[in-house]
Amino acid sequence: MTEPTAARILIVEDDLSILTGLSINLRHEGFEVLQAQDGERGLQRAVDDAPDLVILDVMLPAMNGFEVLKELRRRGLRLPIVMLSAKGLEQDKIMGLDLGADDYISKPFGIRELVARVRAVLRRHRSGQTNTLGFGCVEVDLDAQRVLKSGEEVPLTAQEFRLLRYLIEHPGRAITRQALIEGAWGFDYQGTARTVDNFVRNLRAKLEEDPEEPVYILTVRGVGYRFSQGQGALDDR
Repeated sequence: MTEPTAARILIVEDDLSILTGLSINLRHEGFEVLQAQDGERGLQRAVDDAPDLVILDVMLPAMNGFEVLKELRRRGLRLPIVMLSAKGLEQDKIMGLDLGADDYISKPFGIRELVARVRAVLRRHRSGQTNTLGFGCVEVDLDAQRVLKSGEEVPLTAQEFRLLRYLIEHPGRAITRQALIEGAWGFDYQGTARTVDNFVRNLRAKLEEDPEEPVYILTVRGVGYRFSQGQGALDDR
């Protein structure tokens, strides 16, 4: 099956055998392929050559994949990105998606699966679909990392957004403060429960109608926090 518009795919991969194999298979599927073997070169090609999609390995020389992804999003480039990594840890996937990746595939993978995911991501971007979640009068665009409340943009810091995203992607679950630190900050972050409390307080101030009587980000006594769609709860708020 040939891609009708010959989408241009940039592969950023330092393993020459993987880079060659992916290039051959994607060209066979009708894609135009661009290549880079380190993070700095990959970043430059993504900026200069304007590919339709980037397949980005995590473990790269010069700049790792997370750094490349972060810099692309910092520059406002919304081109779709599929991350590749030999690491199967959930935290790596969370980090890549939080930084703005559109999909994440762990090595080893089947080429048919990768091609299918590439096509799905391209279709989503071409159709203008957005990865959006909402609650009450709040709308969260996960791709653009943008939050609207009653149609007005709410400025969140990058870390506030990561915490909000983790909460709303795990609705109805009582999540400990430690689990929130690991999920929204990373396993190696040396924060404390007070850190989580301070960020939750900030989110409530920005998103709740009454921060003193929250209906979305609820405190679970003796545990941590739980995200609710606003149905109300008997938790200690």
